Amino acid sequence: MNEYNFNIEEIEESEKSGSMNSMVLYKPEKPKKHIALKITAALMSMAVISASSIAVYRNVAESPVQMSAVSDESDKESSPSSIEAENMGLINTDSADNKVLSTEEVVEKVLPSVVGIESQFTVTYQNNGGYFFGGFNNNMPSEETSVGTGTGVVITENGYIVTNAHVIYDSQYGAGAADSVAVLLNDNNRYDAEIIGYDTDCDLAVLKIDAKGLTAAEFGNSDVLKLGEDVTAIGNPLGFDLMNTVTRGIVSGLNRNITINEKSMNLIQTDAAINSGNSGGPLINKYGQVIGINSSKMSSSYGSASVEGIGFAIPSNEVSQIVDDIMKYGYVTGKPQLGISCQDVTETISNMYNMPVGVYIVEISENSAAAKAGLKTGDIITAIGDVEIITAEELNAQKNLHKAGEEITIKYVRNGEEMTASVKLDEQTK
Repeated sequence: MNEYNFNIEEIEESEKSGSMNSMVLYKPEKPKKHIALKITAALMSMAVISASSIAVYRNVAESPVQMSAVSDESDKESSPSSIEAENMGLINTDSADNKVLSTEEVVEKVLPSVVGIESQFTVTYQNNGGYFFGGFNNNMPSEETSVGTGTGVVITENGYIVTNAHVIYDSQYGAGAADSVAVLLNDNNRYDAEIIGYDTDCDLAVLKIDAKGLTAAEFGNSDVLKLGEDVTAIGNPLGFDLMNTVTRGIVSGLNRNITINEKSMNLIQTDAAINSGNSGGPLINKYGQVIGINSSKMSSSYGSASVEGIGFAIPSNEVSQIVDDIMKYGYVTGKPQLGISCQDVTETISNMYNMPVGVYIVEISENSAAAKAGLKTGDIITAIGDVEIITAEELNAQKNLHKAGEEITIKYVRNGEEMTASVKLDEQTK
C-alpha cells in the first residue's frame, strides 16, 4: 500500500495549469549521492511485464516475437554452495549432487514447476459524455471485466505458488486485487487459486491451489551469481498460446538499483528474452535452480535509442525472505511507515503560494509515527537527516532505507519556521 496517495484542491488546480513536474530518467539539476535508474511511465522506457496490464486491458497488439538460436553449450564445473533460508527453506541447502546441466536438462527439471496464471479484474472508468443506450450519458461510470495472464513457480508440493504482485494486482487502471485467479498447471489441469498475500513494493505475491503432489522448484543462491553466467527463462509470453516458452541468455548485471513506478528494487539484469506474460516466471541457473523471478524489462525504445535484451528479475534470496513473511503474516515485515498522506510542493506552487519547496502533509493517521513525533497537517517536509527532500518519491526512498523501529530526523517548515522532529518509524502491516 502506497502511503503517498494524496490530493489538495489548490495544488491540483495549479498542476492542471501545466506546472506539474513530469518524471524524467535523470534529474541533472540535483545530483544524488546514490544514483538510481529512473524509469517512467511517460517515457515508457521500463515496462512491467504482465499480460494483464499490457496485452489485455486495451487489447494492444504486441510487436512480433523475435526468436534466436539457443545454445546448449555447458562446462562441467561443480555447483556453487547454496545458503539456507531460515524459514521457508526455498534456497537449496544440499548442492553436493548438483552438476552443470544442458539447456534441455534444465528445462526438463524446472518445467513441471512452471504454471500459467489467469487473473480477472473489474475496471471502472468514466465515460466522456455522449449518447448511451439511446440516452445522453453524463459521465456515468462504467465497468469492464478484463483478463490478464502471467507466469508462476510452484514452491511447495501442496500447492503454494509464487508470482509477481502485478500479475494479480492492477494499479495502472485502479482495479486493485484480482476478483478471481486461476492457475493452469503444466499438465493442463486448471485450479482456482487463493491469494495468500502480496506486496506491490517488492512485486511478489503468493497463491495457493488445492492440489497435492506437485513438483516444487529448487531455488539457488542468487548471492553467488557471476556476470556472464548462463541463465534460462521459462514463461508464457503474450498469453497461453505461447505457454512454456524457453529463452536463454546470461547474467548481464547484478545489484541493479532500478526504480519502477516510484518503487526502488534491487534486481538481476539479463539478456534472456522476457516479454509480457513472462511476469512471475523463473530465471534459472545452469544447475536447474531458480535464482530469480522475472519481473520487468526495458521497452523497445528510449528516446531515439533502440533498446533490446534488457530484462530484470528479483533475486531468489530476496524472494525467499519475502515469501516467508507473506506466508506467515500476510505482509512483508520490517517495512517502515510514517503514516502520512502528502503532496509535492513544486517550484511553481512554491512561488504561487509563498511556500517552501518540499512535501506538504495533507493528512496524518491517528497514533502513527508522524503523529507521535508531533508532525501536523500543513507541515512541509524538506529533509530527512542531511538529505534534502523535494518530492514524495524522494521522501519514500529515504524512508525505505530504514527499517521499522529505527529513528530518523525529519526537517520541516511550519508557519514559516524551520523545525526538526525525531520520528520512530512504525511497521507497515498492509
